[in-house]
Amino acid sequence: MKEWSKEQWEAAMQSGKKTAFYLYTPMCGTCAVASKMMDIVEQLLPQLQLGKANMNFMEQLAYDYQIESVPCLLISDGEKVTEKVYAFQSVPFLYELLKKPID
Repeated sequence: MKEWSKEQWEAAMQSGKKTAFYLYTPMCGTCAVASKMMDIVEQLLPQLQLGKANMNFMEQLAYDYQIESVPCLLISDGEKVTEKVYAFQSVPFLYELLKKPID
């Protein structure tokens, strides 16, 4: 998963494709587990536009999307954020969530 800036996230959202943005902090233990799950999901869904960012450097993004905690996964339908996921339950849960087509 590549590190994205806020601008790269916004450009990916405007592409019209389903996009996911994984937000984490390096010292968060739960984020470390979620990162491993997201790495697996990325390999299972290579067509998905997927980026990540360290929330320590994304203060404005936290305000813009009202991020409550990390890890957080923002899912966009190509125009706007449709889901915010805080509970990274399992790889199958994330896979099913992200493979669903845009409505």
